[in-house]
Amino acid sequence: MLFKRLHPATRTRRLSTLAAFALALTGCQGISGTQVYTQVRFIDASPDAGGVSGLDAYQNSTAILYNVGFGGYSSYIPTAPGGYSFSVDTAGTQQQLATLRGTVTNGSQFTVLTGDVAASLQMTLLKDQSTPAPSGQVALRFLDQATRVGAVDIYLLPSGATLSGVSPVATGVVFDNTPLYIDAPSGTYTIVILPSGTIPSGTSSALYTGTQIAYPSSAARTILLIDQQLVTTPGFQVKILEDYDPPATS
Repeated sequence: MLFKRLHPATRTRRLSTLAAFALALTGCQGISGTQVYTQVRFIDASPDAGGVSGLDAYQNSTAILYNVGFGGYSSYIPTAPGGYSFSVDTAGTQQQLATLRGTVTNGSQFTVLTGDVAASLQMTLLKDQSTPAPSGQVALRFLDQATRVGAVDIYLLPSGATLSGVSPVATGVVFDNTPLYIDAPSGTYTIVILPSGTIPSGTSSALYTGTQIAYPSSAARTILLIDQQLVTTPGFQVKILEDYDPPATS
């Protein structure tokens, strides 16, 4: 089913209202503290589905986002619990590319993921962690949507440490994996990704080496792995999405 396209002015007003509402809730109910609303966010992990225009995302017949580009994602958007049809179009057209039917439950957070290449485009509904990890730990979920790289091992490298002295936090991670949260000690780390089974001797052979990022105690994060934009060099971009942060203490 194709949905009616809104006039640009109507789009702008609707998206501005949604964005303001979502941002107002994010700090106190989206990823921090006690949740009152069901919330949904959208990720475009497909390297080519939207072309140069990106994707428009719909929830039932309501346009939620416009012109989401590769690697783009939204903040959490409040919605009523229930069953929905989610879909994506090529931006600015009525060309529906993929659709998904799913149910979101009260007081929870969900991610609608659009992934894989255009010829095999698929949408997946993921339930996100919206409760704290144990004290002194951070909950991490590695979501591999990189279509051109095989299985990998993922390291969290503390400042001053070397790969030879650190065990991988996740091994054998493959494209379109079933992501589960794992608890790791909170702290400041550099993410390093190596081909699975590689004996680490340094970061020179790494498929990806990030910058140092702090992972707070009791927080939850999704680590999204997607293709590099340069198709001639297989590798990764990494996006770190905030699923949950503990309430700020005064």
